[in-house]
Amino acid sequence: MSFTVIIIIVCVAVAAALVAVFLVFGRSETNFKFDIGGNGPKASGGSDTSAETTMQGRLVGQAAVSGGVFAVLLAKLWSMQLLSSAEYTQQAESNRTRTVAVPAPRGRILDRNGNEIVTNRSSLTVLAEADVADDDIELTLVGNLIGMPSLAVKRKVRDSSGGAQNLRSVAVDVSRRVVAFLGEHPTVFPGISIAQRTQRAYPYGSLAAHVVGYTGTVTSDQLNSTDSSDEGAVHYSSGDTVGQSGVELQYESVLQGVAGEQTVYVDADGNVLDYSTYVEPRSGSDVVLTLDIDVQKAAEESILKVIDYQKQMNYSATGASAVAIDCTNGEVIAMASYPTYNPSIFVGGISTSDWESLQSEGAHYPLMNRAIAGQYPSGSIIKALTTLAALSYGIATASSSWYCTGWWTGFGDAYPMKCWWTSGHGEMNLVTGITYSCDVVFYEIGKGFFYDQEHPEGMQETFKKFGLGSLTGIDLPSEAEGRVPDAEWKWNYWSNATDDQRTWQGGDNCNLAIGQGDLLVTCMQMVDAYAGIANRGPIYKPHVLKSVKSATGSGSVIDYSPEVIINADEDSANLDLLDQGLSGVIYKESATQATHWTNLDASVCGKTGTAEQTSVGEPVGWFMAFVPAENPQYVVGANVDSVLSGASSAMFVVRDIIGAIYGQPDDKSFDSSNVDR
Repeated sequence: MSFTVIIIIVCVAVAAALVAVFLVFGRSETNFKFDIGGNGPKASGGSDTSAETTMQGRLVGQAAVSGGVFAVLLAKLWSMQLLSSAEYTQQAESNRTRTVAVPAPRGRILDRNGNEIVTNRSSLTVLAEADVADDDIELTLVGNLIGMPSLAVKRKVRDSSGGAQNLRSVAVDVSRRVVAFLGEHPTVFPGISIAQRTQRAYPYGSLAAHVVGYTGTVTSDQLNSTDSSDEGAVHYSSGDTVGQSGVELQYESVLQGVAGEQTVYVDADGNVLDYSTYVEPRSGSDVVLTLDIDVQKAAEESILKVIDYQKQMNYSATGASAVAIDCTNGEVIAMASYPTYNPSIFVGGISTSDWESLQSEGAHYPLMNRAIAGQYPSGSIIKALTTLAALSYGIATASSSWYCTGWWTGFGDAYPMKCWWTSGHGEMNLVTGITYSCDVVFYEIGKGFFYDQEHPEGMQETFKKFGLGSLTGIDLPSEAEGRVPDAEWKWNYWSNATDDQRTWQGGDNCNLAIGQGDLLVTCMQMVDAYAGIANRGPIYKPHVLKSVKSATGSGSVIDYSPEVIINADEDSANLDLLDQGLSGVIYKESATQATHWTNLDASVCGKTGTAEQTSVGEPVGWFMAFVPAENPQYVVGANVDSVLSGASSAMFVVRDIIGAIYGQPDDKSFDSSNVDR
């Protein structure tokens, strides 16, 4: 409304007010008359209530009300035109414009040497306007061109999760032939366009898939969890691509870039008419991991080799995991899990059938990172901690000895327990008990704790002291905490059983001492525990993040600082005795086993383990090692599910990983005759 119009309205209002006043006062006769007797004038109508007088009063009231109404209208008009004009202009503008988000490229994921594990690549994408969903002919033509059923095309075009005005992604990675055909026939495909967008790319395929994770469309839970009041938080919109597992999820806030903005003009129905201002998106920051891609590759290739070998021996070999860390700072050098998957299957959206296969029991849950989430009985690798518990609480000493016949009846003939070597090991002490993994030695330790009035749960206390039964705190999602069973746990867990069945028995202690029974651990936990042995106390928090690179320049904005999370102090003499036993495992337990280690320059301490799994029917094989033995820097551990033994499975994985670290691969072949526990 112009200022001239306001002047005209004001003039009309004033004129109306003047007319009202004239009608009231201008046409009335005098209200006074003179007395001819010479007296002064006298009012003649002081109490007159005639119809004429009443009408005059009403007109006066009407004039006042009308004037007031006009005054209010004029004030509001003045406020709208002069004071709030900018606000109303902005509202009008917002009614005809919309802001469309422009996706930002995610940051890359690199190994410690700068190799790209996850990067971005350009992708030619077919986009469609929303109204294409109503054009059956165009839908059919597009479907025929890109090789997709028209109903599938229609579903994608109707998907408004990315925003009402956003173009809908119909197909990614289309060929140049499709692009050329669309460009040559614009009148046939008026609502279809081609855009160059970025997609996640995996130069090494499935390598380190469980560590880096995968991306997908933002879920409703992720949208709802966004804190709009936190300016530093990442804010999502429907349709955004976000991390769903692994590093992609853990470090989503730095990998996710800042979306750009495209302002578009729309009509009353929301249809895009034209394009206006454009703000460039900012890509996310690059994340540098502690992984060494060469060591990671050696771990995964070795697992596949061992799995194949075990299947040739008619074992199921359904799963495996391996972890290698730098025990001086907690850096994860390699982390592998089998079965695995290729994260590229999620690019552009995963099909229902593919998703179901990744979640199926028959496929052994490929998405699970067994290194941190797979919980197993530990078998004999726990005997290192059992030994420290026995020495710390006085259950055994360096001079203690026992005789192994292959069977043990420490709780009476009615409760016999066998050693894995049923022909018997003969005379044993703590060192040889570790080296040859004699179960009888550790049954005796379990019995000793059962009858110890002062520290009946000394083993559990030692296990927990080295981090078992709790999260390691690694910077990856979905870690499991395992379980260290004790009398209270058993009583509560078996709440429907009889009191006798719920009570902690001597056999429970003996099973715990050899890593059987209800004990559950993860590969990551056991690697951390052996790091405590190797470091003689300190256990660093394991981590896969090394640094976050700066968006500009070659520096980094975040460098990970190592953190000691546990200090498992043990007597130096006790650790010396343990080291003797662990060294014996490598070089004395089996001549065949030793050949795989004597071809390595560095000296090694290690432990085999084979744990029975009653629910599965086949054992899980373990192996743990640290190197160099005299001044440890690396701890490597592995387990292989449903195999013959740890010595015939996991040991080879650990040897191949250490060989990759030192550049000295194992040149000896597999030998199934080595079945020590």
